[in-house]
Amino acid sequence: MKKLMTLLICALLTLSACAPKFNQEEKVVQETENKKQKAIIPKYNISNSYYRTILPFQPGEARGLVVENVNTRLDMEEFELGLMRIAQTKFSPSQYLFQQGQYLDRKTIESWLKRKQGNAEGLNPALGNEGTNEERNKKHPLYISHILEHNYLVKTGNDKVQLGGVVIGLAMNSVHYYETEEGYPREVKISKSDMEKEGKKAAEEIVSRLRQMDGLKEVPIIIGLFEQQPKSSIVPGHFFAAGYVDKGSNSIKNWENINEEYYVFPSDEAQKNHRDDLVKFLNLKSDIEEFFPNYTGVIGRAFYRDDQLQQLTIDIVMQFYGKTEVIGFTQYVTGLLMEKMPDYMPISVYISSVRGPESIIIKNPDQNEPFVHIYQP
Repeated sequence: MKKLMTLLICALLTLSACAPKFNQEEKVVQETENKKQKAIIPKYNISNSYYRTILPFQPGEARGLVVENVNTRLDMEEFELGLMRIAQTKFSPSQYLFQQGQYLDRKTIESWLKRKQGNAEGLNPALGNEGTNEERNKKHPLYISHILEHNYLVKTGNDKVQLGGVVIGLAMNSVHYYETEEGYPREVKISKSDMEKEGKKAAEEIVSRLRQMDGLKEVPIIIGLFEQQPKSSIVPGHFFAAGYVDKGSNSIKNWENINEEYYVFPSDEAQKNHRDDLVKFLNLKSDIEEFFPNYTGVIGRAFYRDDQLQQLTIDIVMQFYGKTEVIGFTQYVTGLLMEKMPDYMPISVYISSVRGPESIIIKNPDQNEPFVHIYQP
């Protein structure tokens, strides 16, 4: 177990392409509206791309609610990590500390996510009373599925830290799921324009409500809009817009479009929008499938920001008949990555079988050699 943990830490350091910073931990006082408490800023920072989390760890007031409201595990992870990427546009990881949301508790978020019908705080539209249940759901779908809060703390001098900014993520449904009166499952697709309109309208209302809470009257706020994928999707959703609220302001100053997208390799969408990268993947896939007679499944997930490839993740599922086959296959795939895939392309390969994970290969643009790990039984 210790060996595995060491290897995983090495993988994270390789991914970040940055040596860890070993500074002395700092003892500070965290100041809030109603109290002061002692806290510690951790001394370890494995990458400038990550925020340090102030200690002792304080769970978010609505911790775990995302699992109930977001469709897939992929969406959950991207919702959180994407919200951190948005935060970095205003709150530098070198100056700010991360803390889970402390202001919106479970009861508040659940109330805000309900329909307006019988609930003045609801941000989703009332279902109405006219027409069948199917007609009403088609006309008034649920637009917002979840609200996520992140807090960012900043040092103020004299060994003190206080809240420096709040980032709120709104997970927007691309598909609304409901049941007919007879109990049959149905779904309604939501257009991007309606999703954006309803998300921005809800964001303005949320800003107004946050400004009425103790401790949030002055801090800068960012609202991110996240397009959640259908339940059947094998790629995560993405953020498509971010609104910025200045310190002390009660309205969103401006909205910025976010150009992020995930693609499945192979797919018609990838063929249309990123053909060159897809061709490289297909050539790699062909070489892998021709070398071994056993059935091999090769699927890629590509993440693009501003139409530039940020990460290609490849999942390979294969039937192995011994550890020597795993070793040989991993070596072969590693050679293909180094010889046939371009240096600019960051790639992570996860090889598995019916027994579970077998090996990992991580290749980054600034590495002469990839990181390779073969799991031991």
